[in-house]
Amino acid sequence: MNIVVLVKYIPNPEGTPEMGPDHRLKREGVEGALDPGDEHSVEAALQLAGSDGEVTLVTMGPEAAVGALRRGLSMGGHKGVHVLDDSLKGADVLVTARVLAAVVKRQAGFDLVLAGVESTDGYTGTLPMAVAELLDLPNVTFARKVEVADGTLKVERQTEAGYDEVECPLPAVVTVTAGANEPRYPTLKGIMQAKQKPMDTLSVSDLGLSAEDVKATQEVMGLEPVAAKEAGEVIEDPEEAPGRVVEFLTKAKVI
Repeated sequence: MNIVVLVKYIPNPEGTPEMGPDHRLKREGVEGALDPGDEHSVEAALQLAGSDGEVTLVTMGPEAAVGALRRGLSMGGHKGVHVLDDSLKGADVLVTARVLAAVVKRQAGFDLVLAGVESTDGYTGTLPMAVAELLDLPNVTFARKVEVADGTLKVERQTEAGYDEVECPLPAVVTVTAGANEPRYPTLKGIMQAKQKPMDTLSVSDLGLSAEDVKATQEVMGLEPVAAKEAGEVIEDPEEAPGRVVEFLTKAKVI
């Protein structure tokens, strides 16, 4: 199987994020890493590809984003594609989806596209679905188990009540949950080999996209700190409690 995995380089998920003058997350000149959620997609791809398949890692971002690809390649991925273009700074989800879909289209004979459920730094949870729509492919979300048999994708889709068994034809786009597997840890050999694996760097023009295609439709106008959490109220009189609860819910316009 030939599998494409969409990965993202994010500022240190355990650190304190820094915001730039454009009110967006600062991504250059800060410590970063492969999004932890994407490691599960890479692991799922490696297991599905086996010894005779190929796993291609795709990312979009500044120069430092190559770190996400190196991590995935050191885990066992076969090649990487990095979209690097100054015009993509501040890209929104739609622009990002257009770029990633254009990269996927260049991967001849791909069988499957895997991605995390949502990025740790963005949390929109909509990018993989947008990519699937642009590629005109079926999309299966929240996969806790992914299998391919007789050319058919079989997924256990995680739900609040358990899981659904879903089947669909290939190729398809699948989002993988953190509970799907335990990502392997790169070995020293894998880290060294990653430096020798193929890595393509593409621009917007290489993908055949116009300036209008990558023009963001969203703009961040400003940021405000979250209001400090106020102390709760303790009601000790059991006879007074029901009335105070109703009063509180009425004031909050819940009832």
